[in-house]
Amino acid sequence: MNLIALTKQYLQFHCFQASTSPFYLFICFCAVCGFRLYQSVPANQMAKEVVNPDELVVVGEELDHVRIITLNRPRHLNVISSKVVSLLAKYLEKWERDEQAQLILIKVGAGRAFSAGGDLKMFYEGRKSKDSCLEVVYRMYWLCYHIHTYKKTQVALVQGISMGGGASLMVPMKFSVVTEKTVFATPEASIGFHVDCGFSYMLSHLPGHLGEYLALTGARLNGKELVVAGLATHFVPLEKLPELEKRLISLNVGDENAVKATIEEFSLHVQLDEDSILNKKQIIDECFSKDTVADIIKSFEVEASKEGNEWIGPVLKGLKRSSPTGLKITLRSIREGRKQTLAESLKKEFRLTMNILRTTISADVYEGIRALTIDKDNAPKWDPPILDQVDDEKIDLVFQPFAEDLELKVPEQEDCRWDGKYENSAYAK
Repeated sequence: MNLIALTKQYLQFHCFQASTSPFYLFICFCAVCGFRLYQSVPANQMAKEVVNPDELVVVGEELDHVRIITLNRPRHLNVISSKVVSLLAKYLEKWERDEQAQLILIKVGAGRAFSAGGDLKMFYEGRKSKDSCLEVVYRMYWLCYHIHTYKKTQVALVQGISMGGGASLMVPMKFSVVTEKTVFATPEASIGFHVDCGFSYMLSHLPGHLGEYLALTGARLNGKELVVAGLATHFVPLEKLPELEKRLISLNVGDENAVKATIEEFSLHVQLDEDSILNKKQIIDECFSKDTVADIIKSFEVEASKEGNEWIGPVLKGLKRSSPTGLKITLRSIREGRKQTLAESLKKEFRLTMNILRTTISADVYEGIRALTIDKDNAPKWDPPILDQVDDEKIDLVFQPFAEDLELKVPEQEDCRWDGKYENSAYAK
């Protein structure tokens, strides 16, 4: 696959300028690939996962009272595969139960990505096998709940791309440290999917209607913007990140105040760039507070016609080219997330993911992948093709609860906190 060529196609698809630097193209490509690598291990009916069985995709280290998780597939942008999910769950459960473990660090070994998602082609190739991705989807959402509610102090050291499901290893941490090279986005709606891995909950709790804006447009935020938006806690220059890691290891305690004080020795006060999207709060809140996607677009069009709002044009074009079904599902999910608990949001997202992948009301997710990465014609044929034809009653179908034994099991009682695993679910029987 020619990375630069494919990314130029993405930029053209979303009406961005394609004549830009290779690094920027690389970043945009990774935004699209922010999808989870939804595939399971069993061979015959499952999407194949191209992982060397001897490859250490996640490395776990124990140093006195400090535990370190290193995402270790830099050439593959540290994709979230089924093997990665299993190892993360294994380490986190073990260390939460270990009285000696006090501080958990999660970082990358090398490369430009913290975690940028997975292989859309592999996702696409599993489309004809029933529930080819069910196991890893279940395990990932179950893991997301435990990351959010973890009992030990966690610090994410985030250099590079952190998108889609990869960002679920950053945002929920007690401390998330970003740099000038950090790039975040949730671009799933554009190809017929929805914001998942807890982001219908996290984005819905951002100030104003920034969450709707990020979810529907897939807009990117840099490190400074992440801190201001509340999606990260500290900004540290990339060159200082190795020294910060050493200091945290030598600190050797999980006391939150001590950890915070150590990070703040290295962190900088952030000041937004003049053209930051976060400086457009009034317009975003005005437009993205509307009740429907159609009304949001109409309001955005009005703002685009005003002097000084040239930045809206490319965003609006990308929005209009996105899957109408994906946009409607995403907006509703975000709005519901405001009123839901984390557990309720994750259960809802599990249903949405499975119903979308089962093409319960539309095959847009596979058509979006086809147009972008398979045939590369950048001409998706959405079904239905326009917002007005997306039946709200059909949207209701993908939000319907499953039978109780088929729901995601999120153990909310402390005495059974690590119950509810996939292998004990109805799906594994």
